[in-house]
Amino acid sequence: MAKEVEKRGANAILSVVPYYNKPTQNGLYEHFKAIAGSVHIPVVLYNVPGRTGCNLLPETVYKLSQIDNIIAVKEASGNISQLVELATLVSADFTILSGDDSITLPVIALGGKGVISVISNEMPKQMTEFVHACLDGNYPKALNLQKTLQPLMNMNFIETNPLPVKTAMSMMGLLDENFRLPLVPMLKENRDKLQLCLKNMKLI
Repeated sequence: MAKEVEKRGANAILSVVPYYNKPTQNGLYEHFKAIAGSVHIPVVLYNVPGRTGCNLLPETVYKLSQIDNIIAVKEASGNISQLVELATLVSADFTILSGDDSITLPVIALGGKGVISVISNEMPKQMTEFVHACLDGNYPKALNLQKTLQPLMNMNFIETNPLPVKTAMSMMGLLDENFRLPLVPMLKENRDKLQLCLKNMKLI
């Protein structure tokens, strides 16, 4: 698959930790090494143990960061201690990205360089301003912006992502509300809460 997307013109690959079989850390290292070795474009690791059942540990990310075209990690473990350890291990030219909107500020404060974001689909201008405030070290401004964004950040996970964000974007007139199984439309009570949040934030 990595070779195929490279042929089709992809600029980089975001590769998630394998799910279900719960490989060892050595297995994870060999897996990502094989992917990186099969292509010439950059590879971004994606650690999201809440979805995969397997955690890519900082020591393994460090080892993988020594491979030339493994350039970044999208870190969505939600474990700040793990993020601290990761930030102390990797070099400054290896990119740490938040995989969770709500912890973007602490990730950047620890040396991260940005976020692969959900809420940016709904509020791109405000999220961009928030990230730049974090990157500029203007943490009072960043915290105020986070307080504004946090209700929708929370609402985007009231049901499994990407159900809420796609539903919200449909309510905003940005796309049609279509889901592919096993994803199904949101429960009415959660949909109503999402709609109220969007109204309160003047998005609809």
